[in-house]
Amino acid sequence: MEQILIRNLPPGTKAALRRHAEQHHRSMEAEVRRILADALQHQPESLVDLLASDEGADIEFTPQRLGLGTRTTDL
Repeated sequence: MEQILIRNLPPGTKAALRRHAEQHHRSMEAEVRRILADALQHQPESLVDLLASDEGADIEFTPQRLGLGTRTTDL
């Protein structure tokens, strides 16, 4: 099981977490785990993350040229 220690929380954060946990009938530790899990679940995965994961092992990806040309600048 992994652990994390968070230092230097803004004033009142721990008390707010405790109140939030009590409202959901959870321990403060369980509430923080839930908050982190929810936050990470809603993060869109990038294509690089998807291809690097086991789920992306069967994806065939062939990048295509964007058709962009070069341009010169006047200095």
